[in-house]
Amino acid sequence: MKRTVNTDEAPAAVGAYSQATVANGLVFVSGQLPLTTSGELLEDEPVEEQTRQSLENVREVLAAEGLGMEDIVKTTIFLDDIDEFDAMNSVYSDFFTEAPPARSAVEAGNVPKGAGVEIEAIAVSDASESDSPSNRMD
Repeated sequence: MKRTVNTDEAPAAVGAYSQATVANGLVFVSGQLPLTTSGELLEDEPVEEQTRQSLENVREVLAAEGLGMEDIVKTTIFLDDIDEFDAMNSVYSDFFTEAPPARSAVEAGNVPKGAGVEIEAIAVSDASESDSPSNRMD
């Protein structure tokens, strides 16, 4: 059984998908563009700032499930230009200082909305799905 995650602390999905899906103790965070919660795209900002915003969005989606960046087991980075890898990595490494997750980084050529980076993540949760914060009726 699966369920979706939705939080106002991260930008709304810009298409027919959820911010994240939870199934069997895994949280699959959809690709996060460098969008602010108000929907402003930071496409004109340097890739470092775009990376920071994308990772902050990942963090907020995970927080809606009571998880943090330390719970991520895999990320995939889509870059508009692979020559921006070092710039992206300089910020990315600030978010994963200990036991970083597995990662792939690829040049996508055309990241959606003209962004320079998009980041998706898979996290693991020890809590049962019925105990997660977004599933409770408090």
